[in-house]
Amino acid sequence: MNLGGPLGTACAFAFLLAGVLPLRAAEVPAELAVPAGFSIEIIAHVAGARELSAAPNGDLFVGTLGSSVDVIPDAEGNAGAPRVFATLGDAPAAGVALGGGALYVGTNGAVWKIPYPKNARESSAQPLKIASVRIGGRSGHSTTSVALANGRLYAGVGSSCNACSESDPTRATIQEMDLDGHGMHPKAVHIRNAIALAVDPSTNAVWAGVAGQDELEHGHPYEIFDPFTLHAGLVDYGWPTCYDNRKAKDNSRSCADVQVPRVVFPGYDTPIGAAIYPLHPKGRFAFPAQYAGGAFVGLHGSWHRPLVPPRVAFVPLRNDEPLKAVDWADPSAQWHEFVRGFQRPDESRIGRPTGVAVGPEGSLFVADDQAGVVYRIRPKR
Repeated sequence: MNLGGPLGTACAFAFLLAGVLPLRAAEVPAELAVPAGFSIEIIAHVAGARELSAAPNGDLFVGTLGSSVDVIPDAEGNAGAPRVFATLGDAPAAGVALGGGALYVGTNGAVWKIPYPKNARESSAQPLKIASVRIGGRSGHSTTSVALANGRLYAGVGSSCNACSESDPTRATIQEMDLDGHGMHPKAVHIRNAIALAVDPSTNAVWAGVAGQDELEHGHPYEIFDPFTLHAGLVDYGWPTCYDNRKAKDNSRSCADVQVPRVVFPGYDTPIGAAIYPLHPKGRFAFPAQYAGGAFVGLHGSWHRPLVPPRVAFVPLRNDEPLKAVDWADPSAQWHEFVRGFQRPDESRIGRPTGVAVGPEGSLFVADDQAGVVYRIRPKR
């Protein structure tokens, strides 16, 4: 519901520039809590850290609210100091996805392809703009998320408004294209701000976490998380007229053919990043079996009062089906908090989680754009 657009992006980055001091490496806030048997630590400071993508060698790419993409060397091991991998001619360079011998980056106005020689930690080639988005202007939501699966590239492009009829064909969509940007066309439409794109490594299904609109009855619409590539043809999520379980805001259209999501979160929770844990993890930091195949979702929290707290949620899944079906009377029924404590009882906040990624050795990485840090979570040994 917030901080996926220019107002939220600007506020978050201004917050960093205004003098919010980064946390030192040893200073994981005492309020943060993970389940028993896990540890959490800060491995890097990256201002405005957003989406994450892990490399096979254990490096971690970090999209940002600025114009650069950083890389944390050996994030699965000693975690060296982050360095700039590439600088784009556009901001925010928030979306990142590694695959097919390249790093793909989504910015406000474009999708970029950067060659990635194996184990590279600095780009030796200029970023290539392969697709244009927000061709009608730059108002509204400013981040572009990207994901790769089955030789296809997907880009989530947020709306220009809270609730309107878009004239820009790239807005409020998830665009699909080949890995060179050719043949771009919408795969999902009427989807207000699909930020949290995540690929199930076992099935290659691509999920989208979506920030819904404001100004409906309080607590609605529920935020959605759905595997859009598993639905045939062009997928319609109904924004701005249809929401929740095919409820209609007015009589301007029928909601009978709108896609009903498989997972929901409370209204205003604002999913920003997500990762599906491998079904058969083999790394030395593999999570226990109950997490196999499930989704970790970074929820940014709300600006609505009372404030919905930021948190990292875990959704148990098996083969892209939630273990619990949606309960339309209880949007908290399908998931539980995995990282909590970002918001104090007085509603002040120590951070706001954004991107999520799983490393090749099984560690879970979580970015935080307010604190400007990247966390690493793994089972205690």
